[in-house]
Amino acid sequence: MSTAKANLEALPRGLQVVLVLVFLALAAFPLVATDFYAQMVARMMILAIFAMSLDLLQGVTGLVSLGHAAYFGLAGYALAFMTPANEAVSLWWTLPAAVAASALAALVIGFFVVRTHGIYFIMVTMAFAQMVFFLFFDNKALGGSDGLYINFKPVAGLFDLENKTVFYYFTFAMMIAVYAFLRRLLFSPFGRALAGIRVNEHRMRAMGFGTFGYKLAAFTLGGALAGLAGYLWGAQTGFVNPELMGFHMSAHAIMMVILGGMGNFAGAIVGAFAFEMLLHEFKDLPTLGGFNAGKHWQLWMGLFIVLIVVFAPRGLLGLVERAMRKRERIDG
Repeated sequence: MSTAKANLEALPRGLQVVLVLVFLALAAFPLVATDFYAQMVARMMILAIFAMSLDLLQGVTGLVSLGHAAYFGLAGYALAFMTPANEAVSLWWTLPAAVAASALAALVIGFFVVRTHGIYFIMVTMAFAQMVFFLFFDNKALGGSDGLYINFKPVAGLFDLENKTVFYYFTFAMMIAVYAFLRRLLFSPFGRALAGIRVNEHRMRAMGFGTFGYKLAAFTLGGALAGLAGYLWGAQTGFVNPELMGFHMSAHAIMMVILGGMGNFAGAIVGAFAFEMLLHEFKDLPTLGGFNAGKHWQLWMGLFIVLIVVFAPRGLLGLVERAMRKRERIDG
């Protein structure tokens, strides 16, 4: 099987149609859903952007980061610091500023971590993320363990983000824009170089590619896109705390990417939605014989991820793709 197919870069026609229908359903969802469910789906779309930013590193470049949530949380804090207590701030300068802050942090941290490989890369990314986490957790001037409130959503002039439906469509537009950008990037010379680094970095260096620069650029871009998701998260929830930068948030992003299918950004979107829906289902499990099944949702989520890795190593998207190809062979 080719590398492209192994990583689901080339989606079959039937799956492309399904994804288009899903996007159309998301576009129409606020018209039929209550505000509660619309905001829940908006949160899923924010996490989908976060998962796509990690998939650029993990699925495309082959860099497994356990500290990716640091850039997610930093942008949320940047919005909190830029928003006064008694008035809203402009979206048009705070969004680029927050994304730039996350990108700068990723650039500085990446300058050190992309020099490492394998398990060392994983551990160093986690170490840097823990440093950022405790910088905010132990510092009262930065909000401490209690976090910070964002009293107003950013103002955009042309549209009102305080309106939940408007915020939903803005988030939806951001998710589609990030997906389209990353899909285009995947098939660009830069994206093919990143895929080559994932497959065989030594061979890429022998061919004359500066792999350090490519990996650092991917790491910085991934941090910037994680910052975009963190900014939207802070704007939606109106609150940020150090937990957004914690190990658990990074681990959740990894599980989303694995669940949906690595190497294709549609898989990251599917994984984010599936993870959040499963999380709610597992948390709502009843108490059986004195055992609170919902309280131990991490156990069921972990078992589900293990089953996916064993029986569908290319994730849910790969499972659907395999079923479609099998049906096409039968029909043919």
